[in-house]
Amino acid sequence: MIEEIVGDASAALPRAVSVVIPAFNEGAHVADQVRAVQATMATSGWEYEIIVVDDGSRDHTATEADATGARVLRRAMNRGYGAALKVGIRRARFDWILITDADGTYPVESIPELLARAEHNAMVVGARLGKSVQIPLIRRPPKWFLNRLASYLAGQRLPDINSGLRLMRKSLVERYEYLLPDGFSFTTTITLAAACNGHPFEYIPINYHARLGESKIRARHAYDFTLLILRIIVVFNPLKVFIPVGAILAALGLAKFGYDITKDNLSESAVLGLIGALVVWAVGLLADQNTRFASRR
Repeated sequence: MIEEIVGDASAALPRAVSVVIPAFNEGAHVADQVRAVQATMATSGWEYEIIVVDDGSRDHTATEADATGARVLRRAMNRGYGAALKVGIRRARFDWILITDADGTYPVESIPELLARAEHNAMVVGARLGKSVQIPLIRRPPKWFLNRLASYLAGQRLPDINSGLRLMRKSLVERYEYLLPDGFSFTTTITLAAACNGHPFEYIPINYHARLGESKIRARHAYDFTLLILRIIVVFNPLKVFIPVGAILAALGLAKFGYDITKDNLSESAVLGLIGALVVWAVGLLADQNTRFASRR
């Protein structure tokens, strides 16, 4: 008999999920989104609750969400997307967490497919690779670069590192909560943490609709995402960063050394390049050793 192994064995969880929806100034759309999720979950066969976290909105987001019958958690001040998710997840009743946005971008009809893949995974992510994906053109190049960078550093293909539609075990979030930021990088961080530490997770292609209302994503967030990816990889797999950086320094040093030989003059820059490579590699090895010791605690 062939026994298929999809991921590392994990304790089965009850078919019950807390849907957490962060919302900031989404009064015009949040009620429609909650009702759409309610309609989908009512036919899913799963027990569920819906938690809307009003992250310090200045409009009527909380009252609109409350009218749907959802649990509404309201913060006095805006703390950010990740902070809203964390407070909602801490107060969730169930051990499965499904997150989605209040702006109508993520298709609720994809939720049953994510739930169907829960059994063998710690996380199931809706990858925006469907037939209809309405991502603004200006955001596609940085998104492509970030996905490629993250895939290389994590050592596996990550087609969508920051999708906001995903199903997660609550224990996965709790394990890495100390790393999870308060801003938009929450989803990127939990993706990299799962990928770098061998947690079983799976991507499901989904469509992505045009946003209702004004986007909160700004151009500076591309720099923040890049820095975050490098930081997380240094935490979990530092050699992926230090080895290539040292190799670049070594290549530059050797090239300059070769040129210096033709001039019969050994330059300081050639020596600095080679010594710099050795220092970077040594620091990388120490960081890798620390990571391995920390993972055994």
